[in-house]
Amino acid sequence: MASYIETLRVRSKERIQVIDITEDVEAIVRRSGISEGICLVHLPHATAALVANENERGLINDIIRKIREEFVREGWEHDRIDDNAYAHLASSFIGPSRAFPVSSGRILRGTWQSILLIELDGPRERNVVVTVVG
Repeated sequence: MASYIETLRVRSKERIQVIDITEDVEAIVRRSGISEGICLVHLPHATAALVANENERGLINDIIRKIREEFVREGWEHDRIDDNAYAHLASSFIGPSRAFPVSSGRILRGTWQSILLIELDGPRERNVVVTVVG
């Protein structure tokens, strides 16, 4: 069994921002040389998340709106430490990782699916660990 790991660095510009990393992840899969297997995309951060969904401006705005509605910025115990409890909570519920099948050297994803990093406590530089196993 072969494996390949590479870390992608992504810089956000906003406190809450959705960043499409699909092309970068696909390039890593190509560099891996693995044609059949699994690609795990993981954020080793407690205040960012990953989703697979459509990169359409209206939907991106809806995602950001829903995060703001569900994870309000004030009133959490953790805010006594560093005022970002909402980001930790959103990350916990959305999740830091997504796995994708790899076939013929390409990630299998739906026509409208993109790999989206959700910054919840920016602006920051984030590491995205991409592991391809096959």
